[in-house]
Formats: sequence, C-alpha cells, structure tokens
Amino acid sequence: MSRPLPGRLLALLAVAALAAATAGCAPSEPSEASETEPPAAEQNSTRVLDEEFADPDILQVGDTYYAYATEGNRKNVQVATSTDLLEWEQLDADALPELPSWIIPGKTWAPEVTEVAEGQFVLYFTSTNFDPTVQCIGVATATDPAGPFTVAGDAMLVCPEDEGGAIDASTFVTDEGLNLVWKNDGNCCDKDTWIQTAPLTADGLSLAGPTQKLIKQDLPWEGNLVEAPTVVPRDGGYVLLYSSNDYGGRSYNVGQASAPALEGPWEKAPEPFLTSDSFGGDRYIGPGGQDLATAPDGQAYLLFHSWDAAVTYRSMHAEPVEWTGTGLTLTDS
Repeated sequence: MSRPLPGRLLALLAVAALAAATAGCAPSEPSEASETEPPAAEQNSTRVLDEEFADPDILQVGDTYYAYATEGNRKNVQVATSTDLLEWEQLDADALPELPSWIIPGKTWAPEVTEVAEGQFVLYFTSTNFDPTVQCIGVATATDPAGPFTVAGDAMLVCPEDEGGAIDASTFVTDEGLNLVWKNDGNCCDKDTWIQTAPLTADGLSLAGPTQKLIKQDLPWEGNLVEAPTVVPRDGGYVLLYSSNDYGGRSYNVGQASAPALEGPWEKAPEPFLTSDSFGGDRYIGPGGQDLATAPDGQAYLLFHSWDAAVTYRSMHAEPVEWTGTGLTLTDS
C-alpha cells in the first residue's frame, strides 16, 4: 500500500536541500569509493521501471502485460505496458481520471484490475471515503485495460467503518468463481489487521457472500500490520503472499502462508520471504506491494516496489522465483 511520506523522510529532504545550498562554499573531490561503488540498495538492481510506481498489480491481456500502480505523476492510477515483464513503457494517460464527489481526492492507491469477461475490465482501488471518512475499496469499469475506468455505483464496494476501513484489494479465481481479498485498515486505529476474502458476483461489482478472515499480524517481524494480499491457488490449496510492517523504511517485507482450503488452517512461513536484508542487504529498501506473473518463456517473477537509496520514491522491480516444497523461493541468489 502507499501513504504520504513520513515526517522523517521530509526531514531528510530538508537536510539534502541544505547540503545542496551550501555545496558551493568549498570545493570537494569525490572519494575513491564514490567513484567505484554504487550506493546501498542500488547494487545488482532488478529495477524494471525507474519511476514512482508503488504497489504494482500485473494483468496479462493477450501478449501484453499491464502494470497498474498507486497515484503518482499527477495520475490517480498509473499504467505501464510490457511484453516480457522486464522492459516497461509508462503510458501518458490516467487510468482513473475522474473521481465521484463521495471520494476525497489525493489518496488513490493499490489498484487491482481483473478481466471479468472478454473486453470487460474491473478496477478495484483504495481511496478515502467522504462519509464515513475512512479508507475504503471502490470499483470501476472499462472496456480497455488501459482505461479510462469509470467508477461504478454511488458508494464504496467494501467500507467497514468499525474495522477502520478496507484497503489493498486483489482478486483470485476458484472453481466457484471470482473472489476479492483485502485487508481491514485496523492499524489506523489500534485494531488488528485481518486479511480477509469474500466471493464476488460474475461481473465483479458486488460481494456475493460472507466475509472470511484468513490471517492477522501475530509474528514479531510483521509489526502491527499485514496487508497487500496476493492469493494464489496452488496444488489444490492456496498460497497467500502478503506485505507487513512499516511501509516507509527498511522493515517492510514480504511473507507467505499456505492452507489446504480458504477456511484454513493457514500456516505462515516462520520468516519473511523477501526483506531489505535479502541479497546481502545491498539491493532493496522496504520491498513489498507484490504481485506474481509468468513471462512468455515460462519464468515466474515477483513484481514489487522498493525505495530508492535516498528513500524518496518507490520504483518497480522484478525478481525471478520458483515453487519449491516450502512455497515460493527467490532464484537469484
């Protein structure tokens, strides 16, 4: 998920501005290290889109992959396209250019796009509801995967005020049909954060059954939240990829859990799958907001965001992964 920059990041930017303003007072020579070593989290980079492009969601339509991201570059929902998951072109248009009066603009993030029928696309997005004023999940439709999408209905799709709201929607398909999965925004107000799911109608515009809770934050490395769920049907059961902890720095990470059925029991991996310390700690800062996709050559990739070395923006990265007996495993070690 995505939120405005924390105060400490604004302080860092102020320090950087002061340094730039005084840089001309005395000449300086670059050190040998600065000429030969890239900064931390920039070595061995797997960045595939060097732009502000947080919380990527991937959709394949024919031979084209579409990536959707949290607001940025003056767009509510950003879109990029690729034919191989590694080379991306960002589109100029905003996929969700208009918001209705019952949505407070300025905080639109964590998009998910699903093709519910041939040529029929549904966008699920997080934004701030006007009344009650909590973050909730809205829904919009389009006939082109690049948009423009138009918000459907006259209210949010999922908006549980008593749970702090709802964010980070994604979808998955079972034998029974399409399902929505999300996280209640409990960390906004000292509540538990549950990743939960409910079936959708065939058109994707309404919930079609009761909500079922899957997992909540209960491990030390998860901090006070779990979020950004990705449910993958696998070997007759399910694997759940999720992000946890503070999105604004190095503690953000990606964990995974598995279950033989949606109703559980869910078993979490004891340690996170991807962290800032992966690959010796020199590649990523706060990786998360993940999605899973398969390239034309059959290689599976985890696509996610990570902060740049100065912790000022989050770009999109791709790591090759494979399935093993313990779940999803990074293959580039």
